[in-house]
Amino acid sequence: MLKILLLTTVIIAIGMAFFCVKLIFRKNGSFTSQHIHDSEAMRERGIHCVMDQDRELRRKSRFAVSERTKS
Repeated sequence: MLKILLLTTVIIAIGMAFFCVKLIFRKNGSFTSQHIHDSEAMRERGIHCVMDQDRELRRKSRFAVSERTKS
């Protein structure tokens, strides 16, 4: 049982080291943003995240989703 715990800890430590290589070895290293609105390609295509789309709709109209009445 102890061997499995030690092996698991070593594997996780190695994974975290590989994950943080950019942060450790680069001056002012940081992770790039994964948000859709920070992607230039997505902005060029006019694609926004759901939160931004909802915010825009709320500014334009009284309701975020248009409400239709049955006729």
